[in-house]
Amino acid sequence: MENVLECLSNLSQHLDIVILVTMVSVFIFSLNIVTISKITKFFMFLSVIALISLTLLVSYDVIMRKFFHGGSIALQELEWHLFDIVFLFSIAYTLSHDKHVRVDIFYDKFPTKVKAIIQIITVLFFVVPLSTLIVVEAIPFVQMSYAMHEQSGDPGGLCCRWIIKSSMIFAFLVVILQSVSELKKAYFKLKGQK
Repeated sequence: MENVLECLSNLSQHLDIVILVTMVSVFIFSLNIVTISKITKFFMFLSVIALISLTLLVSYDVIMRKFFHGGSIALQELEWHLFDIVFLFSIAYTLSHDKHVRVDIFYDKFPTKVKAIIQIITVLFFVVPLSTLIVVEAIPFVQMSYAMHEQSGDPGGLCCRWIIKSSMIFAFLVVILQSVSELKKAYFKLKGQK
């Protein structure tokens, strides 16, 4: 009984976040597949820009260190941040093209309708809950970072860590969006439509 009361107490502390997630969910389900695809492609475009920037930055950093014995802590931290953006913002795009990690030993041989059922189950019971949990837990994480004016502990490091931490929220909101799109696609496959 004490565990239930404690759980309800924790829920009431995060009621604003629960309401926000509910409102976002209603908005997400009102979007169509084409709109979601455009949003996912936009975040992939941001990921590509970050990857190009990361490549140039790492090249510059290597040249500076190897030939001029120089370097910058801020640039190294920026490399980590760009890598985070590349990774996080490309998750939804990977999901949209069905290139995510899956045990394909049996899945490839299943009929289309069975694949659609598996897709619906995995998205509903794994992808959406995990992504929602990450978003809900990341919001206070980012709020605390912003309130503390969190910055690098290294001299010459980057400030405003809340900016990169907030990319986690955006990335998994887009994953939830793409998951809804995948649910709709699987439903249409199940019904025999395209």
